[in-house]
Amino acid sequence: MSSPNDIKKGTVLRLNNELWVVVDFQRVSPGKGSSFVRTRAKNIKTGKIVEQNFKSAESLDFEDVQYKKMQYLFTDGSFYTFMDNQTYEQVQLSTADIGDDVKFLKEGLEVMIIMHGETPLTINLPTKIQYKIISAPPAVKGDTASGNISKEVELDNGLKVRVPIFLKEGEEINVNTDSGEYSERVNQ
Repeated sequence: MSSPNDIKKGTVLRLNNELWVVVDFQRVSPGKGSSFVRTRAKNIKTGKIVEQNFKSAESLDFEDVQYKKMQYLFTDGSFYTFMDNQTYEQVQLSTADIGDDVKFLKEGLEVMIIMHGETPLTINLPTKIQYKIISAPPAVKGDTASGNISKEVELDNGLKVRVPIFLKEGEEINVNTDSGEYSERVNQ
């Protein structure tokens, strides 16, 4: 038995004899009352997503899962294919399996695939991913005077993020996958 405080993204829970994978969670400590963990979990069999709260004093059944390092290869529009670089084994995950993390994928990116037995459940992204800026509007004189100190750029995987105005096309940046925001410029 485990505590709800141990829940993180990708945790597999056994509830009512069904397996659920946590796709999102938030720890809540209200001013009055006991703390709890708010989760969004997806049923592995049906794909149904539900929101559920667990009090910190409850105990839960966590299922054993394995983490396999795999490389993202390609998508056919509805499925995303990943490959183990050691065994060349390939697995496919749907857009629903991956959730919002789909927007961060780019060819060659190494991710952790969360497996339950032989079944791939979802992915765990690195905290920071490096991208190349492919489209950036030029900084215009007077931008900073009007309080405009950032601009929207397009990255090599199609993702759009706001960055400081001094960044140009061709530069490499890191994006934080937790927040989806610009993190830092990569020294070249």
